[in-house]
Parts: sequence; structure tokens; C-alpha cells
Amino acid sequence: MTSIDRVDLGLTDGSGCSCCATSTAPASEPASGAYETEVQVQGMTCSHCVASVTEQLGSLDGVLAVTVALVSDGVSTATVSSSIALEPEQVRSAVEEAGYSLATTQAEPSPALKSESN
Repeated sequence: MTSIDRVDLGLTDGSGCSCCATSTAPASEPASGAYETEVQVQGMTCSHCVASVTEQLGSLDGVLAVTVALVSDGVSTATVSSSIALEPEQVRSAVEEAGYSLATTQAEPSPALKSESN
């Protein structure tokens, strides 16, 4: 009999499949002066989907962080923090390159909320 070493990755959600664990990418605060762009993404069902979208959006120039709120079998929300305003077509292309589509028309990026003292 052979022995098999197993490594616990801690990715299960109780349903048995670590790939389909419902998760949200780690949130991070946007940097000062950053822009936030929020998009609605259709078709994501698991943590692998989140990773694919996060990787594609994260590869865009100026992106500081990507946070995805997964709604399995629904419309998920991806929030992209960037140092520059992102072009809507760039964001759409990145989501489509990951294999998904936007649920709504891309909104213009808006400056991230921050405290300012004048």
C-alpha cells in the first residue's frame, strides 16, 4: 500500500469542492488619490472565477487592487482601485478576456472617497 501526502489548502466551503468555495477576494483600502471603478459581472460561480477576473483586471495599467464580491449563479460585483481613471473598454475587455461579461453598461470611474483637509 502506498502513502499519499495531502496538503490542506483551507479552501473548502463545506460542499466538498475547494474550487467552488464561495469567497470574496481580500479587500484593501484604495490609495490616496485613487479611482474606484465598480462593475457588475455575470457568469462567475466559484473562487476560480474570482481569481480569473481578479487577475485580468489586476493586469491593467494603474490598477492598485481588485475586490470581488461573488454572488454564485448571480451578478457579482468587482471593485477596481486604480491610480488613474480606467477606460470603460479596457475594463470590459479584461472581464471578457477572463471569460465573463458585464451585466450592465460600464460606469465612468469616480474618485475614491477620502478625507481631505484644506
